[in-house]
Amino acid sequence: MMLGYRGMGLSMGSMICGWDKQGPGLYYVDDNGTRLSGRMFSTGCGNSYAYGVVDSGYREDMTVEEAYELGRRGIAHATHRDAYSGGVVNRYHMQEDGWIKVCKEDVSELIHKYKKGMF
Repeated sequence: MMLGYRGMGLSMGSMICGWDKQGPGLYYVDDNGTRLSGRMFSTGCGNSYAYGVVDSGYREDMTVEEAYELGRRGIAHATHRDAYSGGVVNRYHMQEDGWIKVCKEDVSELIHKYKKGMF
C-alpha cells in the first residue's frame, strides 16, 4: 500500500504486528515501502524519547505485566516530551488468537504519577 505513494511527500512509519504459522511477527514499514522485521520498534515524532525509556528497561525475560508497564512508561514519556504527540496511551497486546486492548490512559495523569514515583 505505501509503495504506491512513494515520492508523494508522505512522512510516516508504521508498526505492523500479527501471528502466522511461524509465530508472532513485528514489522516496521516506512513511507518508501521499506519493511523491516524485528523484536522492538518505536515510531512517530516522539520515538527517540520512547527508545530511551525502553532501551534502559528492556529484558528478554520480562513478564507480560513488566512489558505492559515498560510500554506505558515509554509512551507516556514520549508523548509528554514531544510537542506533536498525542495525550493518550493506548496499549494493545497481539496474541495468537487475536488482539486485546490492555488500556487507554491519559498521559497528563500518568506523567504526574511517574514524577512522584508512584509506579
